[in-house]
Amino acid sequence: MATASIASNVAGGGCPTPSRSATASTVVTTQAYHMLKIDGYSRTSQVHRYRSLSSFPFSAGGRTWYICYYPHGKNNISKDFISIYLVLYDAIAEAVMVQATFSLLDQHGKPVPSHTRATRLFSTSNKDDMANNLGFETFIAKGDLEKSGHVQDDCFAIGVHVVITKETPPPIVAVPPSSDMHLHYGDLLSSKRCADVEFLVGGETFAAHRLVLAVRSPVFVAEHFGPMREGVNVNDVVEINDMDAQVFKALLNFIYTDTLLEMDQEEDATMAQHLLVAADKYGLERLKVKCEERLSNHIDADSVATLLVLTDKHNCRGLNKACIEFFSSPTALAKIIETDEFQYLTQSHPNILEDIISNIVASQLEKAIFSPENEGGKINKVDIRIQPWQNSNARCG
Repeated sequence: MATASIASNVAGGGCPTPSRSATASTVVTTQAYHMLKIDGYSRTSQVHRYRSLSSFPFSAGGRTWYICYYPHGKNNISKDFISIYLVLYDAIAEAVMVQATFSLLDQHGKPVPSHTRATRLFSTSNKDDMANNLGFETFIAKGDLEKSGHVQDDCFAIGVHVVITKETPPPIVAVPPSSDMHLHYGDLLSSKRCADVEFLVGGETFAAHRLVLAVRSPVFVAEHFGPMREGVNVNDVVEINDMDAQVFKALLNFIYTDTLLEMDQEEDATMAQHLLVAADKYGLERLKVKCEERLSNHIDADSVATLLVLTDKHNCRGLNKACIEFFSSPTALAKIIETDEFQYLTQSHPNILEDIISNIVASQLEKAIFSPENEGGKINKVDIRIQPWQNSNARCG
């Protein structure tokens, strides 16, 4: 008895990817993937010519479908081929737009490119039209299939990728796709309208708004509306002596717009370091993480030791992890240990050195255990010795 069984694997089903514009309708796309397994290929020769075998029904895009497999082709023209079609089981109340891609699968379940075919995107409200268009009369010649090597133990499989789209009317009132609030706050900062506080930083004066600062920073709340405000005149200029003017300018820009200022490549890493310190000072966690992300792209042998000291002082876990992993490269490690910054690191931050050593040991152990030379699990430990560092009097300014 010939059998056809279907194993369903939905990929992306129920996850619409809408595309909107002010003048066009919305197109919602749903995708699903199913596998048709033909178990007992040789016995399908017993099926009468031009008759089909049907899979069990399956759901895709909120509708029920099944696959028709014609072992002797759908008609006289395709008698030497296998025909295959995607068929809608439900009654159609409205037009459906659908595309199907059929692929012969290899023994690893991967599509065979030479035997992968896709229908056009087809729209209809007639089930018969759909049944005749969502498939191929001459999907693959039976002789080619049998010689392909993809029929194993009298079994082969076909993958079916279904894409269903639905158009919805455009909204009566079109809403802008994204907020421009940050632009308004940026304009408020640059225009100085209604500013009620001034900061003197590095010889430059910056006007700002207490409420905006307080909403964004718990430190500014305490300074301007909490206990720290006592004894401070509202009209006084607030002096900040531990920060560069350009860093404070970037800090204010982020507070108002939630974006970082564009910087030259050479200035980017230096500014990000100073801005990270400022973010930590004022409790701006999102800015702090953004600075960590930028700095993680600038890790090299000359900077990694300095960055590790920075992460230890300001509790930057993400950047710390990236720096520690950088030491796993033997080439990088050889360059790093020759720098004065690393000599200073080994003496002033022994806790960081312990993390580095632990990571190196773990990395080398993993390489040894999983190396080709360790076939059979002969290696189960690695002996790593850390030699005393030279130039013990070096200091990093």
